[in-house]
Amino acid sequence: MTNGANPLPTRRDVLTLLGAGALAAAVPPALADEASPVTPDLVEAAKREGQVMFLSAADVLLMQKIVAAFQAKYPGIKVDAQRTGSERIFQRLDQEYGSDIHVVDVVESSDAAHFLVWKERGWLAQYVPEDVARFWSPADRDKDGLYASFRTSLSAMGVNTKLVKPEDRPKSFEDLLDPRWRGKMVKAHPGYSGVVMTSTFLLVRELGWGYLEKLGQQKVMHVQSATEPGKKLAQGERAVAVDGSDYVILDLQQKGNPVAPIYPDQGTPLVPIPSGVLAQAPHPNAARLFQSFLFSLEAQQMLIDVGNAHSWHPEAKEKAGRKPMSEMKLWRADPAETLAMSEEIRRKYAEIFGT
Repeated sequence: MTNGANPLPTRRDVLTLLGAGALAAAVPPALADEASPVTPDLVEAAKREGQVMFLSAADVLLMQKIVAAFQAKYPGIKVDAQRTGSERIFQRLDQEYGSDIHVVDVVESSDAAHFLVWKERGWLAQYVPEDVARFWSPADRDKDGLYASFRTSLSAMGVNTKLVKPEDRPKSFEDLLDPRWRGKMVKAHPGYSGVVMTSTFLLVRELGWGYLEKLGQQKVMHVQSATEPGKKLAQGERAVAVDGSDYVILDLQQKGNPVAPIYPDQGTPLVPIPSGVLAQAPHPNAARLFQSFLFSLEAQQMLIDVGNAHSWHPEAKEKAGRKPMSEMKLWRADPAETLAMSEEIRRKYAEIFGT
């Protein structure tokens, strides 16, 4: 991912780390279950620091709403929220920590494998918000209390409803190999998007490289971010999206655009998007307060209401008429396995699609 001072491990390095247990806890496991409450002392300490820097891959509007809500709840603490792609997030932290410069307080990435690397390097601070301790399952939080899934993205297929009749809509990933879709599809790139790195890993795991080789013959348009395929559908530039973040399609649909997500019965790739407090955060108290707010019911409801995303908070209400994750067959990836295969995915993907 980067050529900085601490480059991402190669496939061989990761397999060696996993075999040796080097990605195991750097902190006592017993502490990971201890919730960190938001106390008056924490709030006052955060206000004395006066600011927090949040680096995120989230949608800009969602970030703005969450920041505004946090600042209204805790006046006197300014949030500097910056949005970019997950690969660039990794590169930025690599550069900061390689130069012993620390600007970011809280980080979120749509590539959960990044957190394995940051954990192994000791770049994450142990902090378990109360809501995470109460509600998040072991599958959606780090066992050592260093990070948890702030939000969840589903990498669904999608269609332009004006260009594709209901009876013609693809129902499975194999349907995308039909010659009728040749030159009519759009796909995001795993070399830029963490969401698409995970979803591509899952496609390979479930359907094999042979599937992607056949898809590579379909003249698929490539874009960078997982937020872009839905926009290409709305603009009528393509009829079908292979992947991308479903919240974009849902948002565009809500605004009256002729688009719709497709969640295949065979399985839809689920992408956890964690956040964590950095060990060298320049504003450690404000960072912890902000991390707790991200997992609060207030912020988690914003994921749904503003971001059209998915939340693991059991008290957050899904929008009427939308299919909840509990009713879908979902494909989940072990971030360690995705990380171990990421180098191979980039190499073979470039060979298959010429990108």
